[in-house]
Amino acid sequence: MSSKRRWSVNLNLRENDVGYSVLKNKPPPCDMRLVQSFEKEMDQKSSYSVKDDAGITVAENKQAVAIRARKQSKAMSIAVSPGKQIAMNGFMLWMSGKSLNIFSISITTMAIMNPVKGILSVSNAFRSCEDPDGKVDLTSAKALFVLMNLIWLGVGLYKMANMKLLPLTSADWEGYVVWKHVMETSSIPP
Repeated sequence: MSSKRRWSVNLNLRENDVGYSVLKNKPPPCDMRLVQSFEKEMDQKSSYSVKDDAGITVAENKQAVAIRARKQSKAMSIAVSPGKQIAMNGFMLWMSGKSLNIFSISITTMAIMNPVKGILSVSNAFRSCEDPDGKVDLTSAKALFVLMNLIWLGVGLYKMANMKLLPLTSADWEGYVVWKHVMETSSIPP
């Protein structure tokens, strides 16, 4: 069998095609001129080995920007990782049921302890993404990480409330109610 597909269409125009000259005379779509000028500028800068004020070549500068972008994307993937676990843990909490047994208590404990550990270890989680120059902004990623862990903690607390392990009703606080002592009594019914 040949490597070329039997039914293929080439949509690129060549010079001898009918509409080539008409399309060459048309202006590019909106804002494509800006993109093309930026691409030309970047090509011209990358072709030279010119040093800027700090003594860094443009190629090294592009590499530093690429590394910062990778660190930023890695930080955002770390920040979203607790959100990926919320659905799985929510399903596990649902499957464990409302009854009190060792399985449901261990899963509920895990749903409470893991987000708390995650919130307390925010700086350790993002240590690999830190930039020595401080040019990688990690505040939004850390805030998203804490928010996702708080949502996960809320799911665990909701499960604890459904299992009646949280003191949410007035009957749970009955021991703290101060009773008034009646100073006098009468035998006459009201």
